[in-house]
Amino acid sequence: MKTIIKNSILTAEIKHFGAELISLKTNLNKEYIWEGNPEFWGKHSPVLFPIVGTLKNNSFHHNEIEYHLSRHGFARDMEFELIDATENSATFSLQSSAETVKVYPFEFELQIIYTLRENNLSIIYKVTNKGKTAMPFSIGAHPAFTLPNQFENYVIAFEKDESFKYYLLQNDLISNKTKKLEVHDKKIPLNYELFEDDALIFKTIKSKSLTILENENPILRVHFEDFPSLGIWTKKNAPFICVEPWFGYADTTENSGNLFEKEGIQILESNATFHSKFSIEIV
Repeated sequence: MKTIIKNSILTAEIKHFGAELISLKTNLNKEYIWEGNPEFWGKHSPVLFPIVGTLKNNSFHHNEIEYHLSRHGFARDMEFELIDATENSATFSLQSSAETVKVYPFEFELQIIYTLRENNLSIIYKVTNKGKTAMPFSIGAHPAFTLPNQFENYVIAFEKDESFKYYLLQNDLISNKTKKLEVHDKKIPLNYELFEDDALIFKTIKSKSLTILENENPILRVHFEDFPSLGIWTKKNAPFICVEPWFGYADTTENSGNLFEKEGIQILESNATFHSKFSIEIV
């Protein structure tokens, strides 16, 4: 099933499976979200929960029991319930179940709220700990923006000056090795060689927004005020770029396997609710 929300400027389409944004178009029918061609990557904008990235050995232990969680967690591969909808907004819910506790032994509700306002789509994540003990989790966005013309025509411009030091992956885990991007005027010119070692992973970032430009003309802006970490990713010759605000990231190569000790993890107390928000502005 799919839900469509719209206003006088934009139309967004959200698939109930994964509560995944699959289309964001202007009223002139210009599409901004990657089409999901499986030749390159068959998704559009999955939500990453209750982990971001890969766990060491794809597992963690809790109360002396070992659990197995696949890369980026299970939310993106589960059916959400539409619990509220208006012409320009939709709220989706995923709750813990007998299926989820087999791989993640915590009681939760994850709500994802999409709202269109003028030329902006906001996405709010609400995580509620419905259990009696503290709950460790990560959450992240993974929107892929379509780049229909030559990849090298595009540039990512950051809001602030950054160190532009990013961490290299080793067997899908974050290693201690880093590289530094050569950046001029806070801009990263895109080319596929940047992603030879997989994603660019910034554990900390000062900027709260970035802009994608084509031939120096801004196309869209991603705002991520709440998020401390960021990933940028594409695949060889793929006509899209992913801009991924995160709370948390893949395990480091030294990780202990205790989810509560995981670098970048969020700890939510019983009956507490976590909120975060990012937005896509068409410019």
